[in-house]
Amino acid sequence: MTDERETGESRPTTHFGFRDVAEGEKAGLVHGVFSSVASKYDVMNDVMSFRIHRLWKEALIDWMAPRPGMKLLDVAGGTGDVSFRVLDRLKGEGEATICDMTAAMLVEGRKRAEAESLSHALTWVCGDAMKLPFPDRSFDAYTIAFGIRNVTRIGDALREAWRVLKPGGRFLCLEFSRVDPPLMRKAYDLYSFHVIPRMGQAIAGDRDSYQYLVESIRKFPDQEAFAGMIREAGFGRVSYRNQTLGVAAIHSGWRL
Repeated sequence: MTDERETGESRPTTHFGFRDVAEGEKAGLVHGVFSSVASKYDVMNDVMSFRIHRLWKEALIDWMAPRPGMKLLDVAGGTGDVSFRVLDRLKGEGEATICDMTAAMLVEGRKRAEAESLSHALTWVCGDAMKLPFPDRSFDAYTIAFGIRNVTRIGDALREAWRVLKPGGRFLCLEFSRVDPPLMRKAYDLYSFHVIPRMGQAIAGDRDSYQYLVESIRKFPDQEAFAGMIREAGFGRVSYRNQTLGVAAIHSGWRL
């Protein structure tokens, strides 16, 4: 998709929710969304999902099966929800690096880490999923939860995930996906478009950001299409597990 200018030049475009925007603009728009909602992000996740997102994250970690000495990279990890759970499972025998493009999200995560006495096992980095500031073959596992649909070029982020994983390392992604049963999909759409933005206004004082989040889910590839993208990035043994009838899905791939 391109945007034709009067000069005859064209520039790559992508989607920001249901809007088409120039690729170079999306990161700034996404940064604005998460800067706006950072202080209420965890509360809104609980309210929007009726706390079910906690079960999905536990399912991701169950499938990961963390092992002692693991080095985890948690991309778009913001407030630290996944990393904290992994470190809790490892009982002090592992470490996590949280990388997020939004400084405000990292600030909230640091507050939580200090409150839960986990700061010693965590490294915080402000960085871009499409150009990670880490050497090749640095991590045993890479997680990204509810973040990859906000990336401008998903393929670039997947290739970066493959690059920074050690041989034998594992990619795990938890993301909203396609609900299969038609009646369930209709009910989910009604809830998403009519209730969630209102919750965003009432709790976070920001309707527009949550309208974007709802729209971004509908623009994200379905389970099979995303699994194909993971394979194209170089991963092997790619598979996924639906959560709550496909409201979310956990994708897994290995750097073989």
